[in-house]
Amino acid sequence: MREIEKNLNGQGMQIGIVLSRFNSNIGDGLLSACTTELLRLGVDSNDITIATIPGALEAPLILQRMAWSENYDALIALGAIIRGETYHFEVVSNESARGIVEVQFNSGIPVANAILTTEDDDQAIARMHIKGTEAAQVAVEMYNLIQAL
Repeated sequence: MREIEKNLNGQGMQIGIVLSRFNSNIGDGLLSACTTELLRLGVDSNDITIATIPGALEAPLILQRMAWSENYDALIALGAIIRGETYHFEVVSNESARGIVEVQFNSGIPVANAILTTEDDDQAIARMHIKGTEAAQVAVEMYNLIQAL
């Protein structure tokens, strides 16, 4: 029986990050945690490209363009959608997540989704560092797993 081990070696990887500017204080925390972890995993800072976008609904389009460019081994989506008083929260949350999954399936490039969906700012702040870190780990691990297959 062959078991493929978890591999978090990011050396030589090209990473594309899409960062939503909406709720920028949360996005900045996600980005800081994510890039810190990517560097710790061996990704060179010159091999990380960050594209900022207005909000989470724009993420799938830019991720798709990055995937089509064939310049990236893995992609990461960062941002925060915080519940408001209208149905807009559900629309943005569901459609951005659906679009991100479609990019991954259609391109074959792993996309780590760290667009937080929370009830309030406090929940987002409590999650931003761990989710940014986890997004980096997911991107690296999934690229390495695909290579091993």
